[in-house]
Amino acid sequence: MSHDTIIIRATLEHIDITAPLFDAYRQFYGQLPDLDGAREFLFERLVQEQSVIFLALNGDSGCGFTQLYPAFTSVAMQPIWILNDLFVAPEARRLGVGSSLMQTATEFAAENGAKRLVLSTAVDNQSAQSLYEKVGWIRNDTFLHYNYEL
Repeated sequence: MSHDTIIIRATLEHIDITAPLFDAYRQFYGQLPDLDGAREFLFERLVQEQSVIFLALNGDSGCGFTQLYPAFTSVAMQPIWILNDLFVAPEARRLGVGSSLMQTATEFAAENGAKRLVLSTAVDNQSAQSLYEKVGWIRNDTFLHYNYEL
C-alpha cells in the first residue's frame, strides 16, 4: 500500500467502497458479516442526513473511514459530534490513516461550530486508545457512562 491516501467526505456514490469497511468494523466488534445490511444502513444515514462519513482512499480502494453523528450539549447550548465509528483496514494500519481521519473529523467539527467531539472505545482496545491520545484526545475521568439496552 502506498502512502498516497486521501480523505474525502463520502456520498451515496461511495457506498460500495464504504460498506465493506463498515462491515469489517462491525465484525471487529463481534457482529456477523452482513454486507447488504451495512450498505443499507449507510445509505439510510446519508439519505436522511443523519451522519457524516469520511472515507480514506488509496487509489480507488477504501482503506478506512470514520462516521460522525450530530448531538448537542445542553449545558453549553452548542452542537457536538459523536465520533461513533473509526476503522482502518489492517493493511493500512500504522501509516497515518487513522490520524488523518481523526484530523479531518476535528476540522469538520470546528468548521461547523461544534463545542467538542466525543467518542467511546472498548476498555481493552489499547491500540485505539494510544491513537486517540497521540492526536490530542483526553480521556474523560469525570463522568461515568451508562447504557440501557432495549
